[in-house]
Amino acid sequence: MTHTWDHAAPDDAVERIARTPRLLVALDFDGTASELVDDPMSARAVPAVRAAIERLSELADTTVAFVSGRSLVHLREIAEHADDSPIVLSGSHGAQFWYPGEGEAGSEDGESERELRDAMLDELTPLIAEYPGVELERKTFGIGVHGRPASAEVEKAAFTAVDEVFARRAAHWRRRTGDRILEYASRDEGKDTAISVLRERTAATGILFAGDDVTDEDAMRVLGADDLGVRVGPGQTAAALRVESPQQIAEVLDVIASVRSTRPE
Repeated sequence: MTHTWDHAAPDDAVERIARTPRLLVALDFDGTASELVDDPMSARAVPAVRAAIERLSELADTTVAFVSGRSLVHLREIAEHADDSPIVLSGSHGAQFWYPGEGEAGSEDGESERELRDAMLDELTPLIAEYPGVELERKTFGIGVHGRPASAEVEKAAFTAVDEVFARRAAHWRRRTGDRILEYASRDEGKDTAISVLRERTAATGILFAGDDVTDEDAMRVLGADDLGVRVGPGQTAAALRVESPQQIAEVLDVIASVRSTRPE
């Protein structure tokens, strides 16, 4: 059963996760830490979320991570993530990681898959140019097609054309859809993978995971009884809590930071 966030009333689920001994706060970026924007690389965390993350990152036994479908290099850019950041990153739906004090971790595709990706981009670039407002994104392990600036009709036609190309040339790649994005990847990891890896890495006794899109539900479904899933916005979800916006995510994180900062050592 999913309940709706009410900042004016105590939330037992939020206060319970705030008191877990070792907490991992894992956030999707686009639409969760940031607003959804037409230009993917212009996304930035809203100030209230950034401030709440800074509070949490200073607390003992508390780890904050961004878990995104973005390639790690792009995630670092939009998250304004410096080399000395305490924030853990998981990019490419759990195929890439960045850890404080260590840097990047994760395997790379083989030469054949990289060559196939480049060949697909060569074929798709002139094709997508026929659809105004639709844009291609080169990803570390695949290709993203963004339709947000386009009309719904143009986006649908473009996605159909891209599907036809992949069915012919790379039918073995994993297909994902999200909020006005179509993505194909040579890797099969999902955000469930990211959550499992980070749970073991941090020895978390409780995880808060928040996301706003279809791919985030992979992570929601592997959360346990001591965890808390938070869905941002509408849509079917396995999350226990729903909020309306990144600003309300900031409210939830602020409550958690306040509770954890006053808990006994």
